[in-house]
Amino acid sequence: MSVTYWTRIASPVGELLLTADGEGALTSLSVPGQKGGRSVEAGWRSDPGPFRAAEDQLAAYFAGELKEFRLESRTPGTDFRERVWSALDDVPYGATTTYGEIAARVGASRAAVRAVGGAIGANPLLIVRPCHRVIGADGSMTGYAGGLERKVWLLTAEGALG
Repeated sequence: MSVTYWTRIASPVGELLLTADGEGALTSLSVPGQKGGRSVEAGWRSDPGPFRAAEDQLAAYFAGELKEFRLESRTPGTDFRERVWSALDDVPYGATTTYGEIAARVGASRAAVRAVGGAIGANPLLIVRPCHRVIGADGSMTGYAGGLERKVWLLTAEGALG
């Protein structure tokens, strides 16, 4: 049986729950009330040790001093989800993209935009893997598992919204 470490970190968008595997790779970052977010489970080990780099980088990000996270993570998903998540990692700080643009980047058809949205919604690494940077084709603030108010906060902090 593999071990799961967890810790909580205060942030401007609420308390963050981070999990890591036995090797210290980040496996999730959830916010309170997140659709599909994680909750601490029996048998998990509370230990801030594996999260020092994540805590430092998140603090720098929220202070406006970090634009790209460099954290070891392990978030297995289907091949399709992993392609979508990789495309999310390429969306730069302060920029936004659309579901259709992500679909095109992963070689999915326009008809697959809904599937792309599902993969983005299943992103286990909120904030670190910037799914908040994906908006509707008309510029609208569409779905965000962490809540639209957090999405707007993050995009405003990054300078993507005026």
